[in-house]
Amino acid sequence: MSSEPRASRIGEPTWEIANLYPRQGAWSETDYLGLDAGSLVEFDSGVLEILRMPTELHQAITLCLWLQIQTFIKTNRHAEGVCLVAPLPVRLWEGKFREPDVMYMSAENREQRTPKFWKGADLVMEIVSESDPDRDWIEKRHEYAKAGISEYWIVDPRDRSITVLGLSESESSYRELSRTCDGQQARSRLLDGFAVDVSTVFDRPEVIQ
Repeated sequence: MSSEPRASRIGEPTWEIANLYPRQGAWSETDYLGLDAGSLVEFDSGVLEILRMPTELHQAITLCLWLQIQTFIKTNRHAEGVCLVAPLPVRLWEGKFREPDVMYMSAENREQRTPKFWKGADLVMEIVSESDPDRDWIEKRHEYAKAGISEYWIVDPRDRSITVLGLSESESSYRELSRTCDGQQARSRLLDGFAVDVSTVFDRPEVIQ
């Protein structure tokens, strides 16, 4: 004897919606890329990772950095490319997607961009979360290097620092190119001539003034 599953009651999770999606561990790349979650979601070997909503400061720093890169690439032909901010999935390898806070792809690698996701990136930036700093400092440092992303900026509001990591063709892990704090400039090796004033990034960025 079979029976219809009962409907969710007031105060319970809406199981009917959950049942429309695969179980954790069973998601495919197609399932993930077809998801319209309205929030930041990353994908790791069949598992969805739902990220915390960013703070105002986090978003202001993100947009401040994006604006500076965008201005630079529009006025320097050697840096021609596209710079975007999350949410946009970046495929690191099969079964692994991240959504960097800021990402840049050179014009030379434009074929790596698709309408729904990028296949890697040339430069990524992450603003460190107070709730889980190891995710940006340790996990993503390893993952982005493994994916062959040339440059990774770790922007840490806790001590107002910017650490620039670089990857050479013969290397499989990042080297620290610089660590800069208040009163100093963080410089890119990949985007020759691009630099940001660290204090400006953290002192109420102009995008929210």
